[in-house]
Amino acid sequence: MEFDLRIGSEAVDARQLARALTKAEHSCKGRGVRLTRLRRRVLELILQAGQPVGAYALLAQLDDKRTPTTVYRAIDFLLEQKFIHRIESLNAFTGCPDVDHPHDSQFVICTDCGSTEELHDDAIAETLRRHGRTLGFQIDRQVVELRGLCRACRAAAAE
Repeated sequence: MEFDLRIGSEAVDARQLARALTKAEHSCKGRGVRLTRLRRRVLELILQAGQPVGAYALLAQLDDKRTPTTVYRAIDFLLEQKFIHRIESLNAFTGCPDVDHPHDSQFVICTDCGSTEELHDDAIAETLRRHGRTLGFQIDRQVVELRGLCRACRAAAAE
């Protein structure tokens, strides 16, 4: 079984951040949608977070006075454009490292430190869709979140 491991819990450096924002801007332009100043800033904050971040934490980091509604609208846009993922169990958001290719993802979440890694395994996604069809369902969205202890937390607990 082949899969691509995508780093989701490490904060991006300045060069990676600039590249990701430029990619998002080009994607929006190609799709005929606008990456407004607020949407861009929310995406930037999510990418810089280094771990899943909630809407109210984003709201607190914004430079100007925004309401939760405006932040949630920006988040909804970023989700629709597949620039970010929602981590359902944490009610938080993380950047998507592969904005050029919409995909179903699986997430591994540390129950101790909250670090989150994105797995992109098409075989798992297809297996779940196939099982859904067998049961008479058309699967529109998948949420796969695995919880456990990351390497660093296991090592710290062993010391």
